Amino acid sequence: MTERIREFLRNRRREGLSDGPCLVLDTEVVRENYQKFARALPNTRVFYAVKANPAPEVLSLLAKLGSCFDTASVVEIQLVLAAGATADRISFGNTIKKERDIARALELGVRLFAVDCEAEVEKIARAAEATGVDKAEVKVFCRILCDCVGAEWPLSRKFGCAPEMAIEVLEHAHRLGLEAYGVSFHVGSQQRNTEAWDAALGSAAAIFRECGLRGIQLSMVNLGGGFPTKYLKDIPAVEAYGESIFRALSKHFGNRLPETIIEPGRGMVGNAGVIEAEVVLVSKKSKDENEVRWVYLDIGKFGGLAETMDESIRYPIRTEHDEDRLAPCVLAGPTCDSADVLYEKEPYWLPISLEIGDKVLIEGTGAYTTTYASVAFNGFPPLKSYVI
Repeated sequence: MTERIREFLRNRRREGLSDGPCLVLDTEVVRENYQKFARALPNTRVFYAVKANPAPEVLSLLAKLGSCFDTASVVEIQLVLAAGATADRISFGNTIKKERDIARALELGVRLFAVDCEAEVEKIARAAEATGVDKAEVKVFCRILCDCVGAEWPLSRKFGCAPEMAIEVLEHAHRLGLEAYGVSFHVGSQQRNTEAWDAALGSAAAIFRECGLRGIQLSMVNLGGGFPTKYLKDIPAVEAYGESIFRALSKHFGNRLPETIIEPGRGMVGNAGVIEAEVVLVSKKSKDENEVRWVYLDIGKFGGLAETMDESIRYPIRTEHDEDRLAPCVLAGPTCDSADVLYEKEPYWLPISLEIGDKVLIEGTGAYTTTYASVAFNGFPPLKSYVI
């Protein structure tokens, strides 16, 4: 947590504004993270994954720094354009798009689209014809499946296709007059294994070779996201990822390196944010002295901490009593839903002196908190967000 965030929270408390959980995000940390990515992979374009945190202040800062943007919807495209980026710096990276949304993106100037099946290619081709856009100007890249071994938040088989199928998808795009631009993959979110990109790049290189034999010259590999932020476990430095990825690129592509892009989301904003929450209740389920305490906060899965599902992401939590003796507890949210339990399978260690009304700071929460927060489940308002 930065001193700027500490000062903001101190002032907020002094002014009596601590009336619910809030996220505070420091843009100076985002700036530093962007510069680290740019240095670690100097020949790779950075496409910030807008879904991680679409705060206008974050988008405006990154646009000024020269970042490109990975978007998942027309709304995100419009947010990026409003932040000052031009359409040629935007990728429509969602492989599941309504045809009218593709048409709208084309009208807004977007020309880079993700696909993972022939039907999606056909939608893009039809939308280009309907909007009068030259299909030869529209670039498509095909996402392939990846095993995500080593990721703390593995991705499902919802996105991507088998590498051998990707060849057919790209050839189909070529036949329809679109530019078959390249291949993408995602090694899993919060990926702490710096070597995780190697096998996927091997698959990508094989697709490049086969497409070349079919007269299709691919140009780009989208290395995806997966770059972690620090929670309870240490993570490798961004430079280590850059070195490993470059070695893998050289290994599989030799001297004919493709264009590359990365899509950091969590790694860009995760460590820039802290949530301040409050203890609502501390109780036990029986009078047994060995019974584990239940600590209920005024934020839970439905308030922005959805990534505690299956206890995959374990956030660092700080309190004003951290010097006191610690004991395990079950940590839960405030809603009337039995699924709103954050940590139970592996109880969380918190000070035994923690009391109702105490503030807790949940660190590493700059990514996927405001965007996962429900609008008004149980009547609780969305997570407040302050960008400084």
